[in-house]
Amino acid sequence: MQRRAMWILGSATLVAAAGWLAFQTMSAPVLDAYQVVAQPLVQTVVATGRITAPSRAQVGSPITGVVLERRVREGDQVRAGDVLALLRADDLQAELRQARAALAELQESTRPQAQLAVQQTQRQWQQALRELERRRVLAAQQAITHEELEQAEQAEILARTAAEQAQLQARALQPGKGQEAVAQARVASAQALLDKATIRAEFAGTVLTRNAEPGDLVQPGQTLFEIARDTDTEVLVALDEKNLEVLALGQTAQCVADAYPRQPFAARVSQIAPSIDPQRGTVDVRLRVAEPPAFLRQDMTVSVNIQTGQQEQAVVVPNDALTSPDSLHPSVWVVEQDRAVRRQLQLGLRGMAQTQVTAGLQAGDWVLANAQAALEPGQRVRVRKRPLPWQQP
Repeated sequence: MQRRAMWILGSATLVAAAGWLAFQTMSAPVLDAYQVVAQPLVQTVVATGRITAPSRAQVGSPITGVVLERRVREGDQVRAGDVLALLRADDLQAELRQARAALAELQESTRPQAQLAVQQTQRQWQQALRELERRRVLAAQQAITHEELEQAEQAEILARTAAEQAQLQARALQPGKGQEAVAQARVASAQALLDKATIRAEFAGTVLTRNAEPGDLVQPGQTLFEIARDTDTEVLVALDEKNLEVLALGQTAQCVADAYPRQPFAARVSQIAPSIDPQRGTVDVRLRVAEPPAFLRQDMTVSVNIQTGQQEQAVVVPNDALTSPDSLHPSVWVVEQDRAVRRQLQLGLRGMAQTQVTAGLQAGDWVLANAQAALEPGQRVRVRKRPLPWQQP
């Protein structure tokens, strides 16, 4: 009887304990939880940028003048050497005509006259030489006075000097030398000034802006046109400097223009600025678009997803389950045997909705969806499975 009483008492105690445990379990709060999974993970940096050309040129006028004609407008494609605008240049044209006339006069009149002068002075010199020789013979025979001989000598000197001067003048007028070279330089200078009245494109590209109309007075330093060079199209984005750790040249990106959301296109990181904007705390990143769609326009707004990392199989946890995911010691509420336990983690790649856990969790673990849940460590909880954010319809 005593043994039976003890058995009944023990059974009653176990039943009471089981009841109390069941009561504690049933009274525990029901909280949403995620079940940790292992899956492929892509880390991306999301930003907004604009379509831009690697090179833009501001075209102006090197001289002061009045716009006579404008030949391009925004959006026009131009090639190197194409005329963008013409300035009125009556005075420059007159200077060019004057310089050409002076060159023509030298070539057609002054030079032939100089050559004739050489021939004439040479004949006069030869005649003076013959006269000098004749008088020397007569002076030896004492047929003339010494003064007459000196006169002949003086005449020969003057004739020789005139011949030499005529030769020097003719030599200065030879083609491509001396006076003709100066005249040709004046023609080239006048032509160069006149050419400045024609505003041309220095390279092939697209006209972005125009600030000149017929009748406008323009001056040096004033921008008349802005042209984007026909080179690779780029996307310029300003990223928060905290992303520098994961950025690298050559990373791929998916871009979507706000105006064409159903037509994404690919790009690749081609340049990371060497400095930080101290006012905004951003770094400029350029992405090269190898095959730009035809609809792209300069300064078009583009959303960019830069792929900065990838794992074929990673243990991942939803970002909303993490406390302070950007800190050195992030943590989660893990449910172990119906009790909530705070556990610190080591993180790897960061996704838009999930983050890789490199230490602290394994696939199959349960973590509370509310990282800030007001719980005591070891407190009993009941879990209600919540679909992973990226798996929700």
